Amino acid sequence: MTQTLTIRRPDDWHLHLRDGDMLRAVLPHTAQHFARAIIMPNLVPPVVTGAEAAAYRDRILAALPEGADFTPLMTLYLTEDTDPDDVAKAHAEGLIHAVKLYPAGATTNSASGVSDFSRVAAVLGRMAEIGLPLCTHGEVTDPAIDIFDREAVFIERVLDPIRKAHPELRVVMEHITTADAVDYVMASDRNLAATITTHHLVINRNHILAGGIKPHYYCLPVAKRETHRLALRRAATSGDARFFLGTDSAPHTDANKLLPCGCAGCFTAPNTMSILAEVFEQEAALDRLEAFASRNGPAFYGLPVNEDTLTLVRETPDFPGHINTPDGPVTVFDPAMPLHWTA
Repeated sequence: MTQTLTIRRPDDWHLHLRDGDMLRAVLPHTAQHFARAIIMPNLVPPVVTGAEAAAYRDRILAALPEGADFTPLMTLYLTEDTDPDDVAKAHAEGLIHAVKLYPAGATTNSASGVSDFSRVAAVLGRMAEIGLPLCTHGEVTDPAIDIFDREAVFIERVLDPIRKAHPELRVVMEHITTADAVDYVMASDRNLAATITTHHLVINRNHILAGGIKPHYYCLPVAKRETHRLALRRAATSGDARFFLGTDSAPHTDANKLLPCGCAGCFTAPNTMSILAEVFEQEAALDRLEAFASRNGPAFYGLPVNEDTLTLVRETPDFPGHINTPDGPVTVFDPAMPLHWTA
């Protein structure tokens, strides 16, 4: 039985750090294990210009613990008023590594997102020309569509038309949750990849709803049926270079989770690597963990693999149930299974 596993240091290709006191509280938990992360721009107000991305990057770097080795990879929030020239300039300067598409109203702090996709065609065209990836929150917001079907309908109504209109556009389907999304990626031979979260490899919708509502398992996109979770596991552990880790670690204080209309998000930064090692071992795929967590993402984004390494040891980890912030406690994701690996 393997007792240690050393892999290239991983990256997180989908991360929420928030700002201010919350940023300072949660950032050390990512920087402990991850060398780089794609930083989500859905602050209030959102990060929509290159100047705003530069200022946010500087706040992140200022919040790093002394001696930490971590690089934030910045993104811009796509709106119907986004300036293609500003996007191209920020990309040319090496400031941003992607643009994030939120359908208006799809998730936390997405009110400024896109309602009329024809109004972002010029931006998408410029991004295709310069090779800048589009990261998508893949859900429609049509109230007539069941919440468990919104990802599949997004692929049909929004994503596929965008990719046909802009075939050179590089697209990352973020935090996929369905077999439909896995199949769509598998059917593509170029310019398409997908991130998979830690929590969607572990929970299905029963974890949220069976035996009482569990707010700390509520996320968007919401966890789906067990058949979909198993499809995600097969994709993540397959070694296929089109799938890689994006934790979507999303901290909210307990006070904001435990409400009649609580926030969506799972805070997985502290224990992601331990959970992933457990999942990959369950799937007899420990030898493919490095590809998923450390190699496939850099390959798609055109970045080098990290030179330093991370070693996981077969040892029961001891994670806190929550972390303290000046705004209140943030509950750490509970994988609802024993863990046997410590990073």
